[in-house]
Amino acid sequence: MISLLLAAIIVAFILSMNTGYIRLSPSDVIHTLFGQGTNKQELILFEFRLPRIIISVLVGAGLALSGAILQGLSRNALADPGILGINAGAGLAVVLFISFYPTNMAAPVFMMPLLAMLGAGIAAAIIYSLSYKKGVGISPTRLILVGIAVAAGISAAMIVLTIRMNPQNYQFVAVWLAGSIWGTNWKFVMALLPWLILFIPFVMYKAKTLNVLQLGDQVASGLGTPIEKERLSLLVAAVALAGACVAVGGGIGFVGLIGPHLAKQLVGPKNQFLLPASMLAGGLLLIVADTLARWILQPTEIPTGIVVAVIGAPYFLYLLAKSKA
Repeated sequence: MISLLLAAIIVAFILSMNTGYIRLSPSDVIHTLFGQGTNKQELILFEFRLPRIIISVLVGAGLALSGAILQGLSRNALADPGILGINAGAGLAVVLFISFYPTNMAAPVFMMPLLAMLGAGIAAAIIYSLSYKKGVGISPTRLILVGIAVAAGISAAMIVLTIRMNPQNYQFVAVWLAGSIWGTNWKFVMALLPWLILFIPFVMYKAKTLNVLQLGDQVASGLGTPIEKERLSLLVAAVALAGACVAVGGGIGFVGLIGPHLAKQLVGPKNQFLLPASMLAGGLLLIVADTLARWILQPTEIPTGIVVAVIGAPYFLYLLAKSKA
């Protein structure tokens, strides 16, 4: 099943390279990839489409992996960095930076993921502290409600900040908050890639530990697992992944919800298989959504986050209706 997801990503990747206001046929793409295209075709493919497609796959994979970790730690099928307000915290940090920085075009690209991770971490700490009850722990329903409330508060703060922005920064933030894949050059790929290279192997190494944590605190403690230490390390990884992806991809929600659920249907609940399958499912979801966003209303473009939300919002309501919590 993992190979099936990988094959689907390759097909979506090829279709996405052919999609855009300026059409490139499959033969044009192949010739350009092998250095036989025109200067115009090379500019379109290598400077605009390929970076955006790669960023879509990386952001989708990172958000889905973050969602899979959060669902495993909270034992809550509705957990998602967007729904829980972690993405909103990352977004607030970026908006704060943009609102006080002279111009978004000169904003240091490599600083954005660090700021977003800081904002996501603060939001996660607030949500965790408000959701936790001594002697009871964290209720799945309470976690979702607190996350939605914190996300709403952060969104209100972002609206206040955007009011005082100049028109250039306001337009950028409006598009970014809608979930547009706005980082369309190789600098943004290089800004995101190191964080994924750092955290993905760590999370994969902790897959068996996450399996144990999902059995409950008493069982995990009885098996000799240092619960709080392992939970904190995985939570930090989930928050960092979400923050870095939001910094580059914008306010895209529901990928961390749908990706793990799709992966679980294909490979089952064991995290050794679920985590990599979640990344592939998230990458596939976002590359398909971004391709549709560029194709549906050509020559105009829909923010990718809106396309994902059209899919994700009904699915979230469906899961909420099924939930027994």
